[in-house]
Amino acid sequence: MTAPTPRLVHIVDDVPELSGTDSLTMVVALDGFLDAGSAGAVACRHLVAAGASGGGVVVATFDVDELHDYRARRPAMSFVRDHYEQYDAPRLVVRLLKDAGGTPYLLLHGPEPDTRWEAFCRAVKEVVDRFGVTLVVGMGAVPMAVPHTRPIAITHHANNPDLLTGASPWRGELRIPSSAQALLELRLGEWAIDAQGFVAHVPHYLAQLDYPRASIALLEHVELAGRLTIDLSDLIALAEDRDEEVARYLAANTEVGEVVAALEQQYDAFERAEESGSSLLAEDRPLPTGEEIGRQFERFLAGLDPEEEEGRE
Repeated sequence: MTAPTPRLVHIVDDVPELSGTDSLTMVVALDGFLDAGSAGAVACRHLVAAGASGGGVVVATFDVDELHDYRARRPAMSFVRDHYEQYDAPRLVVRLLKDAGGTPYLLLHGPEPDTRWEAFCRAVKEVVDRFGVTLVVGMGAVPMAVPHTRPIAITHHANNPDLLTGASPWRGELRIPSSAQALLELRLGEWAIDAQGFVAHVPHYLAQLDYPRASIALLEHVELAGRLTIDLSDLIALAEDRDEEVARYLAANTEVGEVVAALEQQYDAFERAEESGSSLLAEDRPLPTGEEIGRQFERFLAGLDPEEEEGRE
């Protein structure tokens, strides 16, 4: 006799907080791939911390054992003198949260599935159908050759053209590595479910650090798209601390400052070209490579507070 196929998602039957709700947004941010500067992860931690009832109510739980490659991404645990304890089991869940004005919304967060992406998308659709989600909004971040001294650029994408608020700066077709989150947006569109997302452009020399400035930019766009109100004051304080830390390092390391200055020149030239409509290409200046900037910032990364970075990991 064939064993029954395990369910990928377990959904709470009774959620009275959503009774009578005719418009519901679900925010999605999956860890593991599209999250330079941990922008999405930091944003999720902020939303959970700001939620009521100790981080909101978990209304759906995915079977991580069916989706996670433990050998590729080994969860942390503690060894205390002579025994193991405090195993940090990966969790992929949907939480019911409320914004600053009391409006309910859902948050799907946790590690990106390593396997069974199509089954995962179908499981998310079960959640969408069960709670009557009317809009899915994704968050992500990619490393880019941009300076941290300029505004965070955002790429907006959607499976419904009516959701887009402006023209895309990208031209033509880009072949990129896929992700479970990107596939989810594609499949939701095929199922006539509106989904859109925002990808923050993070300076690639800061991509391995928590970069709250990008998290703020993402959540500001989520607010507008999902018609939510999110208190960002704690995140703004974190971003200011990070900015001061980077500024102190640049002041003490002129060679690194020169690299950032070159990126600023390239960025500004690109902006001038865009505004004039003459060309998407910046002036003929050599753009510092990721390897060059990475070498320049090795000391910066090594000099961070090890307890802070250990906690982030």
